Amino acid sequence: MLRNGLEPWHLLIVAIAVVVLFGSKKLPDTARALGRSMRILKSEAKALKNENEAPAEPPAAA
Repeated sequence: MLRNGLEPWHLLIVAIAVVVLFGSKKLPDTARALGRSMRILKSEAKALKNENEAPAEPPAAA
């Protein structure tokens, strides 16, 4: 019954619904904000990964 979950016409309907709901004037601002959020998330994830990979320096024996 549901062999193909998403077909091209499904995506077209979703795109039309988004334009109707949010309006074409707000879409570029929304896309820009989403891009900024993704960049911030990516940089924070990279910082956490680098923090976890760096081994802690053992204290120097005197």
